[in-house]
Amino acid sequence: MNTELNSIGIQKKPSDTTIVVAMSGGVDSSTVAGMMKKEGYNVIGITLKLYDDSKEVAKSKQCCSGQDIMDAKRVAHKLGIEHKILYYQDKFKQGVVDNFVDSYLKGETPIPCVQCNQTVKFKDLLEVAKNLNAEALVTGHYVKSITKNNSTSMYRAVDENRDQSYFLFNTTKEQLNYLRFPLGKMLKDKTREIAKELQLNVADKPDSQDICFVPNGDYSSVIKKFKPDSFKKGNIKNSDGEVIGIHEGIINFTIGQRKGIKVSSKEPLYVIKIDSENNEIIVGPKEKLGKKNILLKDLNLLSEKKEFEQNIFVKVRSTGKLLEAKVNIKDQNTAEVNLMESEDGISPGQACVFYNKDKFGHKVLGGGWIK
Repeated sequence: MNTELNSIGIQKKPSDTTIVVAMSGGVDSSTVAGMMKKEGYNVIGITLKLYDDSKEVAKSKQCCSGQDIMDAKRVAHKLGIEHKILYYQDKFKQGVVDNFVDSYLKGETPIPCVQCNQTVKFKDLLEVAKNLNAEALVTGHYVKSITKNNSTSMYRAVDENRDQSYFLFNTTKEQLNYLRFPLGKMLKDKTREIAKELQLNVADKPDSQDICFVPNGDYSSVIKKFKPDSFKKGNIKNSDGEVIGIHEGIINFTIGQRKGIKVSSKEPLYVIKIDSENNEIIVGPKEKLGKKNILLKDLNLLSEKKEFEQNIFVKVRSTGKLLEAKVNIKDQNTAEVNLMESEDGISPGQACVFYNKDKFGHKVLGGGWIK
């Protein structure tokens, strides 16, 4: 007798289905573990120890700290599920932290959360889940996935204020087919409500806001720790090429920055370019920030080329809005994006993520890195 598809789209009873839940110790992943357990799945919780946190880091609103590991362990105990901790500090340093530091030194604005999902979370953790004979890796990310004909597509979450699809654009089709995101169709308030119903100790825990290995958002302290010789003084120039000041290191600046330039001027000045080769910061008025043309490298495409024949939407920063654009896919690695309207503060090192709207919502078509 054929068994119907269970709630995660597998043709087995929940009691016959083993799943791994990635448990960060926050309310979202803890609630997912509780939901899956309540539905009768055989749940294994896995928490990653990604870095050695100091007291300063442990107090800040971050994920994957020592406190989070304890919280995940308490939730697993409360739910009566198996719980494992994987010690991935070396993998995380090589795949995420080193890349973050190198990217800043090139004058880019990196997004370590994308690198983390791409490497330790969805590559290494996914492999561990498969080795445990799990049918799926389930996470607390706010993205929606829809499976048709054994192929899974990713969409923006119903709760657009929480949507994390921008950070997951580099997920491969193969990974998507194995991943499940139960919170994608849920509002955050509902998640906390379920956590309270399940009597989880993290029901009122604040969301993580900082990058996990960056204490209190202080990027330069991280770079100082790993590359202390990278703070070299250099020129600050205006858009006409005139030297108008001296900076203490290009890593203190990002495209679009206004505060902290420390150059007196009649009109507000913004960082419009970071020239890492010449160790120079170029500043100018706000109108010089706008861009309509973007070049991308290292694409990850989740859809056929034909989906790019019409205008689509793109997102050029995690907190940005959807922008209408024409995308020219040049080859598997590069693309040119032409925005319908000029956008400020587009920065190399950030991602540009592609979306198309259909009856299910905004579908993620892939994306690339801004050159």
